[in-house]
Amino acid sequence: MNSWLHVDWQALFHLSAPAIEIIVRGTAVYWFLFFIFRFLIRRDVGNVGIADILLLVIVADASQNAMAGDTHSVSDGMLLVATLIGWNMLLDWLSYRFIFVRKFAVPSSLCLIKNGALIRRNLRRELISDDELWAKLREQGVADLQEVKLAHLEPDGEISIIKKE
Repeated sequence: MNSWLHVDWQALFHLSAPAIEIIVRGTAVYWFLFFIFRFLIRRDVGNVGIADILLLVIVADASQNAMAGDTHSVSDGMLLVATLIGWNMLLDWLSYRFIFVRKFAVPSSLCLIKNGALIRRNLRRELISDDELWAKLREQGVADLQEVKLAHLEPDGEISIIKKE
């Protein structure tokens, strides 16, 4: 039979590392990246949650390694993906059930404008320039800061605006 038709089934599905090592590696990377997304780059996330972006990025990489076959078996990739999805589902469930987990996992909204006055400290903290803020204000039809009762940076990275009556 041709050598290109030969499939080494054992190499394809046999774990190339102990299962616990794969689980620990996946867990360590998940939580490391979660902390980076949660505490450093909140405003750039957009409409998708931090944990969702994290899951997509890591699962894509883990799946690619397993599919490409570069020293990782399909089983390695499946176990790693299952570990990552498990952490994501557990974090979502814990955030739903326990407010202290939600407060840790999901950033609170941050006031950027109150009664027409910019809160510069919060803008600096989130590295939001005046141009970026004004772009969001214009999207909501705001031409003057005095029209704004409140503007908040929301947990998903969007800016919500409440106009004065």
